[in-house]
Amino acid sequence: MLPEKICYGDTIGIIAPCHIAVRDKYTRFIAGIRALGFNIKEGKNLYNNTYGFAASEQERADDFNEMVADDNVKMILFGGGEVCIQLLPYIDYESIRRHPKIICSYSDGTTILNAIYAQTGLVVYYGQFPGMFAGLSHYDYLQFKSHFVDGNAGTFVSNSNWTTLTGGANTGVLIGGYAANIALLTGNKYFSFDRTKQYILFLESYEAYSTPGEISAHLAYIEQSKLIDNVSGLLFGHYSVKYFPELMQSLERFGKKHHIPVAACDDFGHGINHAILPIGVHARLDADNKSLTFHDGTS
Repeated sequence: MLPEKICYGDTIGIIAPCHIAVRDKYTRFIAGIRALGFNIKEGKNLYNNTYGFAASEQERADDFNEMVADDNVKMILFGGGEVCIQLLPYIDYESIRRHPKIICSYSDGTTILNAIYAQTGLVVYYGQFPGMFAGLSHYDYLQFKSHFVDGNAGTFVSNSNWTTLTGGANTGVLIGGYAANIALLTGNKYFSFDRTKQYILFLESYEAYSTPGEISAHLAYIEQSKLIDNVSGLLFGHYSVKYFPELMQSLERFGKKHHIPVAACDDFGHGINHAILPIGVHARLDADNKSLTFHDGTS
């Protein structure tokens, strides 16, 4: 199920299911989005700090579910944090089926995005968040426009050099996000997958949050879950401006062990590039030719 694209003048809903939104910062973020020609609806509990690290589950879920049900809101956008896992039992998945729209986040938002796709079949989007609009780069704007306004993003447009770690090419349904979140989702009752299908997995992490050893552990969680039997390829995103051979070696071992193509790039994640990856579309990863293409059909 593909959401409709948005038009300039449409309303984008801004919520904070993963963290406390700081008003001074969000004023700049929202101004950047408005400068593109969009209207903004803020969640009623956007700036609440009920728990000291976030609003309560119910407050955050109320904002999310209200944005879903409001047909004037054409897109829901939110950033990362740490506690989005708390929302999974509170999300109105049936309402999402009745009111499909663009839902986009990154980092900790991984958990909500993949749960929504698993529960509803709606294609959701990983890679962009409110904070990047305070100083939007040309590459990030073109990503936003091609996926959400024009709706013609059939090929992943790179802004970095790719590294092929294990060669080959495979197809599958695209899923993924922040490596730690995907590892923790394996086995979660809100994250089911079709064992008759293959999946192209995309992962990213960041040196300030996870060491190469921790990422290796995240990969182990994935490969010891039932999901690994259906993984047909892996694309890893930005980790650091430095080169970490131990991380690349872990990814290479992962690819060779499971006989799948693996490539790494700096196009998405916590770096300067924020490419968009549509969770739930059919994709083809060609590690030899360093390309990722999206197909019209959804799973």
